[in-house]
Amino acid sequence: MPRPTVAQLTYGSCTVIFSTLAMLLLSQTSSGPGVAVIAIAALGLGLLVAMTVPVPRPSPASASASASASAPPVRQQVQPEPVPVPVASVREPTAS
Repeated sequence: MPRPTVAQLTYGSCTVIFSTLAMLLLSQTSSGPGVAVIAIAALGLGLLVAMTVPVPRPSPASASASASASAPPVRQQVQPEPVPVPVASVREPTAS
């Protein structure tokens, strides 16, 4: 299991704190079991938020660079340039 990122920890913690305060103020409960239920619900909600925060992915440029670094180099076929062949000069027989 990968370690949580700073953003996941921050969002989860803020969710727990604010949802606990909101539920306690809205329910106006003061009993122990009521506070415990609200605290457990807030922890569950914070865990849900922390796990659904998108995990940063590598950018396409760095992903393609790492993929090309791990892949074997691709050989490109190079067409050789034609080399001019000297043509022997043909001598005409001389009439003597």
